[in-house]
Amino acid sequence: MNETSSYREMELLVIFDLPVGKKAERREYTKFRDFLLDDGFLMLQYSVYFRSCTNDSSADKHIGRVQAHKPKYGNVRIIKLTKNQFEKMIMIQGEKSEQEIIDKPDGLIVI
Repeated sequence: MNETSSYREMELLVIFDLPVGKKAERREYTKFRDFLLDDGFLMLQYSVYFRSCTNDSSADKHIGRVQAHKPKYGNVRIIKLTKNQFEKMIMIQGEKSEQEIIDKPDGLIVI
């Protein structure tokens, strides 16, 4: 069986580094971030967003949407993971931030 079979749940990580020194760059950053939120991505940490997809085909569709909304400057990386790989993520943190609540039984991160 193909490792990325069409029925396997996937997670997309979008990692970006965009310039924000000029007003036009900040506007471009905000526009890209708003697109990610509108497309169902959730912030994992600053400049790192993730989205669950029902299968590989759905993940590819959302990758295409991110590519279509790419900012003019800076860089964007997308990592496609299986749900199982994503759930094995190791989180190393200092003292708990008031901004982040972690509900471990569900593996849900609410920001």
